[in-house]
Amino acid sequence: MICLEMIGYYSDEPGSQSYPMPVLHLFYPGRGNFLTVAGDFHNRDSIALAKSAMRGATPLPVHSISAPRSLPGIDFSDHLNYWAQGYPAIMITDTAFYRNDRYHTERDTPDTLDYERMAQAVTATFELIRKVAVAP
Repeated sequence: MICLEMIGYYSDEPGSQSYPMPVLHLFYPGRGNFLTVAGDFHNRDSIALAKSAMRGATPLPVHSISAPRSLPGIDFSDHLNYWAQGYPAIMITDTAFYRNDRYHTERDTPDTLDYERMAQAVTATFELIRKVAVAP
């Protein structure tokens, strides 16, 4: 299962990306201008496959994280329900509230979205599906 969770908010401003744990700043960008493929340790192979397939499909940078379910945000979407039933599932996200302070507020309006980069996220996801569909 591929869960698209908030793929339209991007910022090139330094310091625009936050993380649930400060140590993650050592491994991931400080600018919120990338897409993330995320999941728990059980889905690390799917995460690696997705990142590999999506990277380079568009100019949008793609990062990934395979983390314990205790990391805040790693299970904050519909993929959690698939995990609960034993299905492999990953989340593709712009990191939601770790980047967008308007997330799920009345200020979360269409004019705050970056439609060009959102389209790149969709194109990269399509490339993932295309590559998986023709994989041996």
